[in-house]
Amino acid sequence: MTWFEHFDLHKIVLKGRPLRYRVTPSSEWQAHPQRPVLVLLHGFPQTHVLWHRVAQRLRSHYRLVMPDLRGYGESSCELGEADHANYSKRAMAQEIIDLLDTLGVDDFYLCGHDRGGRVSHRLALEHGSRVRKMCVLDIAPTLDMYAGTDFEFAKAYYHWFHLIQPAPVPEVMIGGDPENYLKLKMKGWGSNGGTFFEPEAMAEYVRCITDPTLNEKGWRASVHAKAEDYRASAGIDLEHDRASRANGEKIPCDLLVMCGERGVVHRLFDAKALWQAQCAGRVTYQAVPSGHYIPEELPELTAQALLDFMR
Repeated sequence: MTWFEHFDLHKIVLKGRPLRYRVTPSSEWQAHPQRPVLVLLHGFPQTHVLWHRVAQRLRSHYRLVMPDLRGYGESSCELGEADHANYSKRAMAQEIIDLLDTLGVDDFYLCGHDRGGRVSHRLALEHGSRVRKMCVLDIAPTLDMYAGTDFEFAKAYYHWFHLIQPAPVPEVMIGGDPENYLKLKMKGWGSNGGTFFEPEAMAEYVRCITDPTLNEKGWRASVHAKAEDYRASAGIDLEHDRASRANGEKIPCDLLVMCGERGVVHRLFDAKALWQAQCAGRVTYQAVPSGHYIPEELPELTAQALLDFMR
């Protein structure tokens, strides 16, 4: 994709699983070792391409690492385990750590949108000494969002409850027309029809979710993997979160929380208070004039907020 220039695209195998990521070119990486590393994690139903506009504005300030999370893009879309542990945020966070170890990265800044924010949360709890500062975009903590579910939230985030149904319910229903499912979802959540999405980015999201590859069960692997992400969040991830809270574990670094003013989280949750309860550092909250897809709708604002905070 020539439109996402100035970065190298790689696909490697970590512990037997493929992982795709885009990164600052090796020549620049080596020429500017003083630049801190910033890891950018995307969410549902997208890929690392979510960051294409923000990355161009940040590339002269950081060494950037932008992976496809497990279950998305061209990273592993393997069959889920019985307890969904291979799609737990613990497992997904460990995969990011393994990637950074491969790249020789010790400490780094971290920013996650949507599902990427949930991976970031778990990563900061279990590898906090390596995270300098963290940002999450348009989410509240998973456990609190499930605990606070009411009619309005269930109506707005119905996919949280559809995707966790036993296989192959969402696999069959979404797998019949994944392109339209993706496009319809991305026009919602305060996106005002999603006219701001770059055509090349949307084409990449469609290409990945419509991948015809079937898994061992005969289900479309790209759809099954995303359902497994959500099944893990409604099961084993909650177990991990409850255990962390019982043990008094908190995010050790300062945290920036950005939410879209037209989005569901800003409207239905006190995100700042919920995150402050889970963070030992300082929490800064910023409501921005957007819907859910903040990095693509407001790339300049997003990039500047990260530059101001992550220094």
